[in-house]
Amino acid sequence: MQFLVFIIAYPFLWMISILPFQIFYWLSDGVYFLVYYIIGYRKKVVRANIALALPHLTDKERLLIEKKSYHHLCDMFMEMIKTMTISSEEMNKRFVITNLELMTEYEQKGKSIMLIASHYASWEWLITLNQKISYQGVGVYKKLSNKYFDKLIRDIRSKYNTELVTTSRTIPYIAHNQKENILSVYGLASDQSPKADRIFHWKSFMGVEVPVHTGPEMLAKRYDLNVIFAKVKKVGRGYYECTLIPISDNSRSVPNFEITDAFIQEVEKQIHEAPEYYFWTHKRWKHRR
Repeated sequence: MQFLVFIIAYPFLWMISILPFQIFYWLSDGVYFLVYYIIGYRKKVVRANIALALPHLTDKERLLIEKKSYHHLCDMFMEMIKTMTISSEEMNKRFVITNLELMTEYEQKGKSIMLIASHYASWEWLITLNQKISYQGVGVYKKLSNKYFDKLIRDIRSKYNTELVTTSRTIPYIAHNQKENILSVYGLASDQSPKADRIFHWKSFMGVEVPVHTGPEMLAKRYDLNVIFAKVKKVGRGYYECTLIPISDNSRSVPNFEITDAFIQEVEKQIHEAPEYYFWTHKRWKHRR
């Protein structure tokens, strides 16, 4: 059954990926209308999250953010499909890293790097970074239940020779690379709510006390990784800029949870600058004090 669903869907996905961008975004507008107005995908969750995180705004302002966030959600889903056939030249034009020299500087320190990002703007197109670095790029992702779509996602995300590692294999993978002295950049998006049995630290996020993921910090401390935050900004439809922000170049000497707290603060800054590009569909505030 999984294979049947895949072989039916794949030709449509491929045809969508080769559409000219103007027509491509017209189609995205249609998907937005379907998802927001007809299906109402997680609309209650989104509305509750925005009200909780941005209580100072009026109902009208929050509704506008809600609609824009769905528009962006659909654009990014479509852009992930576009990655199947987009050229390197086009990708580099649409996803610009503003201070790549910082990555070069960190590579020269001779230690592997933890590159953390949030579910904001476009973390998917961060894969283009692997064309510009000397280290091995590694993306950590959650495995899909459909093995055929899982392979498709891995093929898309590994387009620029990025290694894809499932969350369950992350620790042994990093341990192996450290043992073999394989210098790598490990990319994670870790602003979602942790599972109840993995809560180790609480932090105020958008004015609400919530548990936060400490995995990136734990890995950075265990394997002596330098830490960089990838701040992605949407500058136009289908165009993004990424600015690399140093978090720590000596993670073992930093007090516990300081790296995690610094990351959360950077995510908050992103949201306050343009809240419509955050993924409000996540149940980020399901655990709170």
